[in-house]
Amino acid sequence: MTEDAYLKLLAEALSRAYAPYSMFAVGAVVRGESGRLYSGANVENAAYPQGWCAEASALAAMVMAGETRLTEVAVMADGDHVCTPCGGCRQKLKEFALPGTQVLCYSLDELRATFSLEALLPHGFGPEYLS
Repeated sequence: MTEDAYLKLLAEALSRAYAPYSMFAVGAVVRGESGRLYSGANVENAAYPQGWCAEASALAAMVMAGETRLTEVAVMADGDHVCTPCGGCRQKLKEFALPGTQVLCYSLDELRATFSLEALLPHGFGPEYLS
């Protein structure tokens, strides 16, 4: 997929965010092990802890499509700072991430930063701890 197509998919997800309280819309795309892309947007709720993040929405779409492994995550938000997944989403992503999974952080028009999930969640707790 070209970067322009990736940006378009991220922008479409971002445009569907429901963020009437924080006014901070986020779009996310996860790439399943198959190469297929799944998008999501943040959805807020007046009872703040009941909302969900864009990354969680994208993961849900991936799982509903029958995939349980991902190789890449992309996040898009507007603002002056690089938007990375929150701590809770880093843990959710680890559940499904293959080793070396990359996290791409976009502004509205360009890639701003790339991190490995391991760098964003060092020493993360994963399924291997429960076997």
